[in-house]
Amino acid sequence: MPLRVLIIPDKFKGTLTAQAAAVAIARGWRSARPRDSLDLLPMTDGGDGFGELTRALLKARTRRVKTVDAAHRPRATRWWWEPRTRTAIIESAGVIGLAALPHGRFHPFQLDTQGLGAVVSAALRSGADRCLLGLGGSATNDGGFGLARALGWKFLDRNGQPIMRWTNLDRLERIGVPQRRRRFEQLLVATDVQNPLLGPRGATRVFGPQKGLRARDFGLAERCLGRLARVVRRQFGCDAARVPGAGAAGGLGFGLMAFLGARLQPGFDLFARHAALERHLRAADLVVTGEGAIDRSTLMGKGVGRIARRCRELNLPCIGLAGLVHPSRGIEQHFVRTHAVTSLTTVQQANACPARWLEQLARQVARSLDKRAPEKP
Repeated sequence: MPLRVLIIPDKFKGTLTAQAAAVAIARGWRSARPRDSLDLLPMTDGGDGFGELTRALLKARTRRVKTVDAAHRPRATRWWWEPRTRTAIIESAGVIGLAALPHGRFHPFQLDTQGLGAVVSAALRSGADRCLLGLGGSATNDGGFGLARALGWKFLDRNGQPIMRWTNLDRLERIGVPQRRRRFEQLLVATDVQNPLLGPRGATRVFGPQKGLRARDFGLAERCLGRLARVVRRQFGCDAARVPGAGAAGGLGFGLMAFLGARLQPGFDLFARHAALERHLRAADLVVTGEGAIDRSTLMGKGVGRIARRCRELNLPCIGLAGLVHPSRGIEQHFVRTHAVTSLTTVQQANACPARWLEQLARQVARSLDKRAPEKP
């Protein structure tokens, strides 16, 4: 019997965007089961790909602006505009993303979020009342210092001298408010993690090493971000350092709350609302989701895990596809099946031609349905 199949992958980090993954899965599935009805709904949690996927959901228009990347190299980037609701869509990874920098060339002490400030300013100048901003994938660890400076905030030491680099924030004494302080009426920030700004689970120690911070760098980074948080609390009464998500994007979540009055929200929840996810799920007979690796962390708030949990609540079969699968009892409870690209080929070959191998995996899984229907969870 033909099935109504919802294909809803996240990105396969470093190899495929969520959109590219959905297309590859659909191509393989159709070649094996051409009579099935496929509903493609690539997901985003706020990281790479957030802007383009949210643009498609809201039917927003593309705008371009000249700015700089995390290393202050000139670049042009996109943001998106939905005029009916006066909503701007901004993706931090598209401006200050780690993937945009040459590997190993820059240390995080050399990088900041200034370039994102130019994009925020462009959206404000265009008259945006509302902004959806995706965090994740950043190269930075500056707590939003560069962004704030780009918007006119001044960071002063005890002698009243301006602080120009975030690694000197341990000397911070006072923050100067912009003469013309502009904000969105509503700034919703999609976070892909729930970490606080400081401490063992904070931005520096958890995500810093992915960006190039070494253990010997942690002390200075923590002192600088800790001093920033204390001065913000003392001057403005904003105690945001412990808020879940404050540590996202190297503390940019904290900076957006402190300097732009942002409200942080799990990126998957934001996606689910705008995509009318519940309607898509209830219309499906089978769900196929996926990401780069399905393991224990999948069920710790990630989008793919959230999809699997909801499918289990709806008694809806959910199949997980991934580059790598690390089975566990929790995974087996939430997915009727999981399949890895590495069951077909090597990691090196999969990374070289990810779309081809994911398509082949989807074809194989779809063919297997003719032999054994997916069980209800």
